[in-house]
Amino acid sequence: MDQEVLLYSKIEEIKPVNPDVRRQAKSVWDAVFKPIDGLGRLEDILCDIAAMQDATRIELSKRAILVLCSDNGIVEEGIAQSSSAITCTVAGNIAAGKASINQMAACCHADVIPVDMGMANPVCGCIDRRIASGTKNFAREPAMSREEAVRAVLAGIELVREQKEKGYKILGTGEMGIGNTTTTSAMASLLLKCSPQSVTGRGAGLSSEGLFRKCSVIEKALLFHFGAEYACKEVDVLSMLACVGGFDLAGLAGVFLGGARYRVPIIVDGVISACAAVIAARLCPCVAQYMVASHLGKEPAHGFFLKELGLEPVIYGNLALGEGTGAVLLLPMLDMALAVYNNKETFEENNLEAYKRF
Repeated sequence: MDQEVLLYSKIEEIKPVNPDVRRQAKSVWDAVFKPIDGLGRLEDILCDIAAMQDATRIELSKRAILVLCSDNGIVEEGIAQSSSAITCTVAGNIAAGKASINQMAACCHADVIPVDMGMANPVCGCIDRRIASGTKNFAREPAMSREEAVRAVLAGIELVREQKEKGYKILGTGEMGIGNTTTTSAMASLLLKCSPQSVTGRGAGLSSEGLFRKCSVIEKALLFHFGAEYACKEVDVLSMLACVGGFDLAGLAGVFLGGARYRVPIIVDGVISACAAVIAARLCPCVAQYMVASHLGKEPAHGFFLKELGLEPVIYGNLALGEGTGAVLLLPMLDMALAVYNNKETFEENNLEAYKRF
């Protein structure tokens, strides 16, 4: 079967969540011996997760962070403070359990699963889903072919299927790849129909001069691929990905599609993860019903993406680390909320009238 036909056949299998299950979960919350909506957003998120899992008995016990790693040819344009060698080193540390995400995930009993979507150099310990040895320099040619973009999205969908079969109940998203805030900012300009200057941040710590260069490279690349009216043109998301995207972005978009297809809640991490979430939602709007926003980070496009998805972050931490570190921060909060949700201490058992919802 043609790969793109296969992708759209999988998308057609995605169904919206069941709103009745969400209402039933809310009734469970309201029976717990506490004020109505006492845990605020955390109550809403668990109701959302109940609807995603299609059960009021919420399961979060087995969890993992999928960290998709790839290299980006655009680093040839001097848009990053670091070289692509850092991608390989950090991915190796993640595989060895030594990176920041590993230390944080260990605190909440989450597994970390690094995936090679297309690094310049393979790393032992990463799941191999390599599309190519990094994307091409999109300032001079398309980052990848459309067929490669589709293959990367399909790989992300399959990753979720595989993790569900292993018993994982909730997955966080992470990424590693020098230059991927540049690919994301280029995608943001196209997705949000705005200038690079309004959505581009400093990434891993660019100077003001470096930020100016980064914006200039993105703008010239968009003009090269789409012409002067790039902010007004209607371009399908797979074409956007092929021109200026990254293998990690495409794979993460597949992870979000897979979460909806296999009813596994997916936690949105930072701006790259959020960009991938928007790509997935453009392919299938109801996919956003299977997402949970963890935090709002430093990159300016992050908030714009979450707004389009209709998601409200829980943590306003000004993060800029990546690797899934924002996603994993949410898990202990969900654990604590779930402990209250499962509390058998109700108003009825205390011979008291429950609070009424007005």
